[in-house]
Amino acid sequence: MTGRVADKIAIITGAGSGIGQACTQLFAREGATVIGCGRRQSALDETLAGVQAEGGQGMVVAADLAKLEDAENVIAKTMEAYGRIDIMVHAASVGWSWGNTSADSMNDIATTPPDKWHEVIGINLNACYYMCHGVLQHMLKAGSGSIVNVASISGMVGMQTAHTYCSAKGGVINLTRAMANSYGKLGVRSNCVCPGFTDTPMIADVMNIFDDEATADFLTPMARAGTPMEMAYGVLYLASDEATYCNGVVLPIDGGTVARQ
Repeated sequence: MTGRVADKIAIITGAGSGIGQACTQLFAREGATVIGCGRRQSALDETLAGVQAEGGQGMVVAADLAKLEDAENVIAKTMEAYGRIDIMVHAASVGWSWGNTSADSMNDIATTPPDKWHEVIGINLNACYYMCHGVLQHMLKAGSGSIVNVASISGMVGMQTAHTYCSAKGGVINLTRAMANSYGKLGVRSNCVCPGFTDTPMIADVMNIFDDEATADFLTPMARAGTPMEMAYGVLYLASDEATYCNGVVLPIDGGTVARQ
């Protein structure tokens, strides 16, 4: 199979839904062998079935990446199966909808209990550290690799609520920049995509805000939410050899929202 990431071995986290799932489908379509991971085995199985139905190849590994041992297991299984890691896309995250599952986790900081701070930081920032730390052991030894972390424009500009989420995504952005400084000369590129409002399960319960024309125009100059695949194409570019001089890039894909700030 030929494609933009042909013959690459790519770990993609958050592969069970949203942007991670779109990345898994797109990377497989473009020739990569994909290793999808996420917390729900059933969702991962559906993603893999879709990949295989289109002639793609790979495997899935269920993992809670907020746990170091689970992140290490994903990396170990990838190395055992394929012997190398060319690309790592870290898209696993929780966002606005997590507040329905975990009360007070998406509050402003004054009303965020300490356990909710640690919970969201664990899922959204610690997991990024675990995956980056783990894959770098192999990429640096090989002298090549491409890491793309999926953050958020909320890590760039902040919000009136979800302060822990904003803090975690800001951490992902600056971790990416720091890695770019350290490892670019060693053959490993690190870049970051910052989605704006994206039609995923993460914000499904508030997507109706785009039904009002004035509100939609206020939220983004394009007056609509993005799609997971629109985010995935940005990730694909940065991960691919088309972007060999992109290192430390923080790419908003937001319809122009940040341009108004």
